[in-house]
Parts: sequence; C-alpha cells; structure tokens
Amino acid sequence: MLPESVFSTQELPASDRFEAWAEQLGRTHAPMYLSSERTADYRGHQRVIGLGEVTVWPATFDHLVFRRTPRLVRQSDPEVFHLSLLRRGDGAASWGRQQVGYRIDDFHVNCSSRSYEISTGPDPVTIIGVEIPRAAVELPADRAYGVVGQRISGRDGMGALLAGLLVRLVSDTSSYRAADAERLGRVVTDLVTSVFAHVLDAEPHLPPETHAHTMVLRVKSFIRRHLGDPDLTPAKVAAAHHISRSYLYRLFQDEDLTVASYIRDQRLTMACQDLSDPGQREMPIHAIAARWGYRRPGDFTRAFRTAQGVTPSELRDQARRRSAVDAAHTDVDAVRMTAPETPAHH
Repeated sequence: MLPESVFSTQELPASDRFEAWAEQLGRTHAPMYLSSERTADYRGHQRVIGLGEVTVWPATFDHLVFRRTPRLVRQSDPEVFHLSLLRRGDGAASWGRQQVGYRIDDFHVNCSSRSYEISTGPDPVTIIGVEIPRAAVELPADRAYGVVGQRISGRDGMGALLAGLLVRLVSDTSSYRAADAERLGRVVTDLVTSVFAHVLDAEPHLPPETHAHTMVLRVKSFIRRHLGDPDLTPAKVAAAHHISRSYLYRLFQDEDLTVASYIRDQRLTMACQDLSDPGQREMPIHAIAARWGYRRPGDFTRAFRTAQGVTPSELRDQARRRSAVDAAHTDVDAVRMTAPETPAHH
C-alpha cells in the first residue's frame, strides 16, 4: 500500500471543524488565511497520498476562500507548485488584477512563493490536489512561474494525460506497494513538467528522460483507447506517435515491458473485468473477445488460460459462484438486522 492518511471534519465536534480544516490545508500546502460561509458546521474530507517528495490529495469540501498574502509568503515558503484538478463544482482565482474562472476538469496552478486569492463556488467542490517541489520541475525558473494562473484543460492533450493518471491513481491505491511511491512520484513530476512545458511552449528545455517518460504515458494511453482494434500492433502504435519502432521498443525496455505484452495484458485485464461483471453474464464469450481485439475465439482462450490459469468460461463460473455466495451472506445479514431481539429472561 502507498503511504496514505485520511482527515475528515465529521469526526470532530461541529465547533472545531473549520479551524481543524484550515490547519490541515496549511500543513498540506502552505499557511493561508481561510474563510467560509459554512464555518458553523464545516464539512471537509481529504486523503493525503505520499509519493516521495510529491503529495497527491483528493478532497471534497464546502465553500472556501483561500488567501495567501505577501506577508505569509515571507514568513513561510515551502517552495512548491500546487495543481488542483477540479472534479466537481467551480471556482475562481486571482493574482492581483489577473482573475481566472475554472470549470470541471480544469487544472488550476499556483505556487507557494506567490500571493493569491482563490474562491470556490457555493456548492461543495471535489478536487485532486498535487504538491510538487519547485526545484523538481526541470524548467528554467523564470519560465516555470509563467504557468501560475493559467487554466489548463484536463480534457485533451497533455492535460488529459495528467488528469487520467491522477484519477486512476486516487481511485484505487491498493494495487501499489510502498516501494512504488517514489517511482510514481517521478512519473507525476515528469508529466507535470511536460504539461508546464507544453503550456509555455518550452519543450526544448525538457531533459531527455522527461521526454521519454512522457512519451511512454502517451503511448500507453493510446493503447488503452484502441484495445478493441485487432490490428493494433507496435508498428501502428509507433506510426501514430511519429516515432520509429526501435525507439518505441527502447522506451518499453526501460519499463521492463514489451509493447506486445502490454497490449496483451491490457486486453486480458479488460476481458477479465467483463467476464466477472454480473451485468454482462449474457454476453457471449466470443463477443467479449472481439470487443478487446481478438478475432479468433481460440486465440483468446489460449492467451487467457496462459495468463490466468483458467479458461474464460471457468473464470465466469467462479465469478458467478462468488456472487451467489455474497448474495446469500447479504440475505442472512439482512434477516439478522430485521429480526426482533429475543427478550432476556431473568
């Protein structure tokens, strides 16, 4: 498991909630003055996921105004860039006369070394926050600051790659080991640096290793979007990204993977999900195979058995039996909860 902690104001007395939330955000990012229309019974929930020197923190919270003043900057500056991917709600930020509004799936960027004021809308917001040391962003300092205040779309281009990575990361951390934390932190840092460079048109300043990591993320995203194409080959992947097959192979060698094995593993992972899904029990196995790029059912069955140790039909039967057992346990628990208590005899 990745290093992770959870903070919720609901666990505190109502009178203490807002002050505790303000202290928590001050520790997560930097000291700020916070105010809200809902201080009497403030609701906020935050997970803090440690990725080495990078921190990712999904959070949902009530209306909030953040103010980081020049005086606070002088008193305490952790020298970090902050990004927020807005997942629900809306908000606006201002730096002096510059003001920017944000909508769902936009990135907001600020820096602890600059003063700012940020206000969320009246309804609760959900964000995925990221804290990255300023020194880890390998761009000239005078250029990197130019991204502060920019509205970056998480719906397309480089921003979509970063948004997709963050959403997948925070949705389920159980498959990662503690040793993965720093590696994931480097991936996030490289992609943030690439997003900044793209926004600033500064890509020539990126180090070669950052270019390579970013290209791998682009390629993997492309592969996942085209798994249903039976003609998805390394040659087609390379052509779509205007790189040679030999360069593509080198990129995946650095990941201890081959392109073909990544395509196969992703296809079989998605097929496993479909075969285990109770809502798709009536879907023929050959149709699931075709959905994920297998023209011949026999090829699918052989690849599936090799990877999973069982055939597709055996896995579906196992999933059906587990579902039946879970349903039986649920029924028993429901009966226990609704059954009247037997009076005690004295």
